[in-house]
Amino acid sequence: MSASRSGRRRTGSVALGDLLQREASAERAALGCGERPSVAAGQACRAKKGEDFALLKPACERRPGAPSTSFSAFALFDGHNGSAAAVYAKEHLLGNVLSCVPTDLAWDDWLAALPRALVAGFVKTDKDFQTKAHSSGTTVTLAIIDGSVVTVASVGDSRCVLEAEGSIYYLSADHRFDANEEEVGRVTECGGEVGRLNVVGGAEIGPLRCWPGGLCLSRSIGDQDVGEFIIPVPYVKQIKLSNAGGRLIISSDGVWDALTAEMAFKCARGLPPEAAAEQIVKEAVEAKGLRDDTTCIVIDIISPEKPKRTIQSQRTPGKGLVLLKNFFLRKTTSDSLSLPDKDNYPEPDLEEVFEDGCPSLSRRLNSEYPVRDMFKLFACAICQIDLESGQGISIHEGLSRPGKLRPWDGPFLCHSCQEKKEAMEGKRHSRDSSSRNSGSSES
Repeated sequence: MSASRSGRRRTGSVALGDLLQREASAERAALGCGERPSVAAGQACRAKKGEDFALLKPACERRPGAPSTSFSAFALFDGHNGSAAAVYAKEHLLGNVLSCVPTDLAWDDWLAALPRALVAGFVKTDKDFQTKAHSSGTTVTLAIIDGSVVTVASVGDSRCVLEAEGSIYYLSADHRFDANEEEVGRVTECGGEVGRLNVVGGAEIGPLRCWPGGLCLSRSIGDQDVGEFIIPVPYVKQIKLSNAGGRLIISSDGVWDALTAEMAFKCARGLPPEAAAEQIVKEAVEAKGLRDDTTCIVIDIISPEKPKRTIQSQRTPGKGLVLLKNFFLRKTTSDSLSLPDKDNYPEPDLEEVFEDGCPSLSRRLNSEYPVRDMFKLFACAICQIDLESGQGISIHEGLSRPGKLRPWDGPFLCHSCQEKKEAMEGKRHSRDSSSRNSGSSES
């Protein structure tokens, strides 16, 4: 995790730790004085199969009855092969994430712990859904907004895009096989087969899919019938907005198959969130027809220092419009933005705090100090059950190159979560399913 901060004065004789503590205290004081950005959100949907679900919770509390722990959560669940996984994730995912974070953390510590908690919450939700014996799956894009800090976790191909001060940022990853060579390699190494659908005569058609099962995605919640190498480990990105605020769009692939991010923001500019979402869905359906469920959530993060119209600026985006540090997201020519060649616009004051899309559960749960010490050591890092002496299995067990890590170093997993981890890594056989010559799951 990186946390570079600009504009910090050099004091020479003051310890760095003291400076960081002062800054965190100042941020908490500002948040407690009513200087938090406000949030306004709206959604729209045109249903084809009825498998898209949205979660809009603008007022949540980490500790019930404690307004100082308030935050907002918005999520989109694009189900496939039925709606069961999407409905289950909508009902349980946020609670599972919050259960992984100690409730007594200060504001800055909670935000530092959130990326690890998101990984654990996604995996727990997927593991628990397996007991329901459903074959459906779902993409998930979850955004948690706390003050000026936005944290997004995603699996699948629904996208979250931010417009801030005239620039566009991708805050999610695209886990379609066609867009992601690294994921093709990972699934193949874990025992899956990735290829296109075979038809009569040996021709291959359609997008790359994972076999057995025929899913176009390498990450999702659910999809037990495909194989457990289709993992729920999310790409997570955390950013801190400037005082200018910003606008988020979270949409299913029904929107992004028809519109670029630039087109989506442009067609809804100047509209309040709900009307903006309706306009984006309308534009997508008019462009491609209603081929799939088409859902959009629009969230405005409004600085107390700025009027609402600053979020809907008419300014033309400048050069360097898109920051694609996410190595998973490889956009095709038809999806890429048309960027004007202009150098007259300054880079926005937006700070990248955290970014990780690694599929390794061992790495994602092995937090650095001081985040490591924010979590209970003798509890399963995924399901949070307390572990008796000798019960826990280190996440480092079985590593081919453990380095300085030892089998008794935490974090630890219970036996059930360890089996889940091994299945995700291809060390345990998953269920048998259909071949490349049979029907396929929809993504």
